[in-house]
Amino acid sequence: MIGQLEARQEERAQDTTRQTERIYEEGLVAGLIGAAVIAVWFLILDAMAGRPFHTPTILGRAIFLGGQGLSSPDTVPVSFEMVLLYTWVHALVFCVIGGIAARLLAVAERQPNAGFGILLIFVVFEFGFVIVTLLFAEPVLRALTWLAILGGNLLAALAMGTYFWRRHPALEIFP
Repeated sequence: MIGQLEARQEERAQDTTRQTERIYEEGLVAGLIGAAVIAVWFLILDAMAGRPFHTPTILGRAIFLGGQGLSSPDTVPVSFEMVLLYTWVHALVFCVIGGIAARLLAVAERQPNAGFGILLIFVVFEFGFVIVTLLFAEPVLRALTWLAILGGNLLAALAMGTYFWRRHPALEIFP
């Protein structure tokens, strides 16, 4: 009897561990998808403007050099060091965002009424990102348009949402 109880407890612990691993895996994959979509989006925009890797160079300078040299962003030369540093941080941030989204989806699967609240959090987060960018990243916005930033974020959100939707086909946002 005690052996069966211990076996059930061990099985539940393993199930919990597998669920946690699945959530982390989904968050990591979703984050990498989102980061890649934005990176490709800006690579295309930069290439069309005749200056590939300009955007990650500008963003890298804004983050790691405090915006040094961004007074005339069109003359900033491409720095592959800045591109690599920014890309690394960008991917990490998106993996964190993907992990948070995966956790919230796990909650929504257990509590269907939470789905709409999670959707609302996403909308507020997107709006907040745009406002913060407009308020605190003025030198960056001289180099990049806010529509390009918003477009990239929306494409990334769509790609991540599609990935999550395929992983959770039975999830209902509006029960």
